[in-house]
Amino acid sequence: MPELKETYGLSDKKPFGAYIAYNQVREMYSRNTIRDKRQSFTTTWSQSADDNALYILLARNLYLTTAEVNDMLEYVKKGNDLFIAASSVDENLLNKLGIEQHSQNGISLDYDRMQSTATYFNARSFFYYYLPLDQYFSGYEDNEWLKPIATNGNGKVNYLVYFHGKGRLFLHSEPRTFSNYFLLQKDNYKYLQHVLAYTKNEPEHVYWDDYYRNLRARKSDNEDGFSSLSEIMKHPALKTAFWLLIVLLLLYLFVGSKRRQRIIDPIKPNINTTVAFTETIGRLYLQKKDNKNMAEKMCTYFNEQVRHQYFLNTNHVNDDFVTALSRKSGVERAKVDSLYRAMEQAQKKQDISDYELLSLNELFQQFYKK
Repeated sequence: MPELKETYGLSDKKPFGAYIAYNQVREMYSRNTIRDKRQSFTTTWSQSADDNALYILLARNLYLTTAEVNDMLEYVKKGNDLFIAASSVDENLLNKLGIEQHSQNGISLDYDRMQSTATYFNARSFFYYYLPLDQYFSGYEDNEWLKPIATNGNGKVNYLVYFHGKGRLFLHSEPRTFSNYFLLQKDNYKYLQHVLAYTKNEPEHVYWDDYYRNLRARKSDNEDGFSSLSEIMKHPALKTAFWLLIVLLLLYLFVGSKRRQRIIDPIKPNINTTVAFTETIGRLYLQKKDNKNMAEKMCTYFNEQVRHQYFLNTNHVNDDFVTALSRKSGVERAKVDSLYRAMEQAQKKQDISDYELLSLNELFQQFYKK
């Protein structure tokens, strides 16, 4: 069911997006321009000097490094409000506050558990039909700086506030109560108003986080929060030089790809397999010393060439045939006559010496050269 994925995207209009919540916050703080943040909290905090701001963060699973937790608490200590709603808050933050987060029935997507469920705020209930809202916090009882604000349908605290320095950290265990689906049920839109009523009435700046909802695991814990790219982006001159370098590199690659000719494979010359085959057969006959058979094959091949090239009948070799072959081939008549006499003798003999075979071959070669 991809439409039921808990994205909490500020422009996501699906059931568990945060489009309604985002626009409701814009109406509640109409005097402020909502600043969308798509970078880590450490980067945001390093670029600001707020002491009267509100930072809102919605995520199904919230992953934080130790450095980010420290920066969040420092942000609160300066006098700002930080509101976090997550079904699973990172243990780095929970341990820092000395609390635990639980689910009475687990958080697996067991759709057989879907029911009409409620969450409470100041004795007022807000209902919707889906998986139970059973996330809650514990361990806050002995901490004077932690105070419960609201409960779920089972009477367990799902919303509390941590007082730290001049500011406050608000923790909510049910981000689904800020989803499009929940806020569109009857008058549930008032739930968001009640929840944020405890934050600053007129904050100097309002931030909406759109970074942590996309994290699928905790980043490498880096205590000083340093990264090369973030340091470059902090300084306008370095930032301009960085992007200029990227543009020049892309331009170089684009122009280089246009000018460079692709590699053309060399064309291999055609191989005369007929000649290779003939040479191989010839070597085999020479190795066997069967000169008689070799001579007959040479004569047969020559006659085949005459029939194919000069269109003469080689079955009747006489004076007219010799004259016609001489005229068509351009070879002297005497040489043609000598060739056919040698061929006739070779065919009549039972045995042929190497010398006779070579002499016959020489006559053939003379004819071919002409």
